[in-house]
Amino acid sequence: MELVVHPDAGLLAKAAAARLITAMVDAQARSGEASLVLTGGGIGIALLRAVRSSPALDAVAWSKVDIWWGDERFVPPDSPDRNARQAREALLDHIPVDEKRVFEMGHLAPAGGGPGAGGYTEPERAAADYAALLASRAPAGAAVPVFDVLLLGVGPEGHVASIFPHSPAVAATEPVVGVRDCPKPPPTRLSFTFPTIQAAREVWVVAAGEEKADAVARAVAGAEPVDLPAAGARGQQRTLWLVDRAAAARIG
Repeated sequence: MELVVHPDAGLLAKAAAARLITAMVDAQARSGEASLVLTGGGIGIALLRAVRSSPALDAVAWSKVDIWWGDERFVPPDSPDRNARQAREALLDHIPVDEKRVFEMGHLAPAGGGPGAGGYTEPERAAADYAALLASRAPAGAAVPVFDVLLLGVGPEGHVASIFPHSPAVAATEPVVGVRDCPKPPPTRLSFTFPTIQAAREVWVVAAGEEKADAVARAVAGAEPVDLPAAGARGQQRTLWLVDRAAAARIG
């Protein structure tokens, strides 16, 4: 686990954006394409806005980036709670992505349905279909792709993606799960599990604010993932925690 502390949330977002652009350029130099997993939350979306405003934005061939989400709120597609909607408004609607390579998690079927409404009535079915989509882009013999960078936020109680402490998702082994009865709204979600998160080359946990300080300190101290899921967020080659000074305040 590598820890990088920035003076404040604004500088954290800008520095993480610069780091992400470089990582995407490096991945494309290796293989001609890249794979990125996005996260929601205040600092996660601020990071995407910082990418959009970066002078190096066009260094990435965005049409050759696979874009995934590590979790999603199981709400209708037009809900402001959707991570995908927030990511599109912050970045994706403003860059030349290939929509065939933008893989949103399934949404709740809108009330009343109607032609073309689509969506799911059960999160478990949406999770299974997203797992199948991951498998379709995975190397032979693998269940999920090799993500170049997987971004995560962290909650004050230590959740990552939508894996909350002592929840069934902590022990889940399928690639994606439906999550019910989350302790914070909205209560129903979709989430990567630890095996999928840990398949990434690099996992970056981004945290800002004093309310995250306890979770950051416990992760640095080596907490158990069942108690603090953020401690189970590890990459194959690198695990990077990018935090601001407030979030690092309780590290011993």
